[in-house]
Amino acid sequence: MGMEIERKFLLPEYPEQLIEGGQLNVLTRHSIDQTYLAIEDGQELRVRKITDLDSGEVTFTHTFKDGKGISRKEIEYNISEGLYNQMIEAVKAVPLVKTRTTAVWNGTTVEIDVYTQLELTVIEVEFDSLEEAESFTAPEWFGEDVSVAKQYSNKTVWKQLQQK
Repeated sequence: MGMEIERKFLLPEYPEQLIEGGQLNVLTRHSIDQTYLAIEDGQELRVRKITDLDSGEVTFTHTFKDGKGISRKEIEYNISEGLYNQMIEAVKAVPLVKTRTTAVWNGTTVEIDVYTQLELTVIEVEFDSLEEAESFTAPEWFGEDVSVAKQYSNKTVWKQLQQK
């Protein structure tokens, strides 16, 4: 089982000027529909439909996560469209939709998520070790560190969407 070690920050504004100025090099842009199948005691099962906004290619994933905080166990693998559709039909839930821009800033890969159903934009950085994550100093433009703030976790935001 792999480990996901990441920090998340509230991005006050989309960094268009950094992209245009060449300080933030965009690698990929995806639209992600994310639906949770089960959430309990720090464990979660979810599926995603991921559309590459440049090529149009669509992939589907199934993910299991275990743990809380900035370091969690994670298993993720591709599934077929048919299996994805069966799971979506079974839970009859509203997917959390976000546009993800993966880019490189200062030698560091970052993921910028703009949530389409909410007024929320975050930037995430994944790390190879807990020590690396804890010693990372974010630039001011990243905004507030919300790595352990439950109200900004995808599963919390997704749960709120189900109540609308």
